[in-house]
Amino acid sequence: MTTDAFTTCLWFDGKAEEAAHFYVSVFKDSAIERVVRWPEGGPGPAGAVLSVEFTANGQRFVALDAGPEFTFNEAVSFQIHCAGQQEIDHYWTKLTEGGEGGPCGWLKDRYGLSWQVVYAPLPDMIADPDPERAGRALRAMMGMGKLDAAVLERAYAGE
Repeated sequence: MTTDAFTTCLWFDGKAEEAAHFYVSVFKDSAIERVVRWPEGGPGPAGAVLSVEFTANGQRFVALDAGPEFTFNEAVSFQIHCAGQQEIDHYWTKLTEGGEGGPCGWLKDRYGLSWQVVYAPLPDMIADPDPERAGRALRAMMGMGKLDAAVLERAYAGE
């Protein structure tokens, strides 16, 4: 069966179920759908978590508990487009708990997964055909860790 939907598979080392519950707690429209455990005679310990199917913010994911062979890096990140500062603060605070903030709205969560907490109007600001406005917004963003929507708006407006 083929559908138009994608499911993102995230590889964890012993933390798939914990991570799935964490992401479900952070995002609205989220739920744990199914936990699959290793059967008797499988390569993993019988009863241990193999995978967790979950939805976060309406997106489908599978958290695979597959061992230490692979880890996350910044080559892949998830963007969260936020309408305002309250959303930026919410996601930044929740996702940096046990993780770390980075530059320009980027962060790593406690599992090493990279996120970009983006002020939703920012991509249009940076793409503005007026190079002065675009440049001011870009320079303001480049000097930030967690994005500050009011500062970005003032820079874009030339205030």
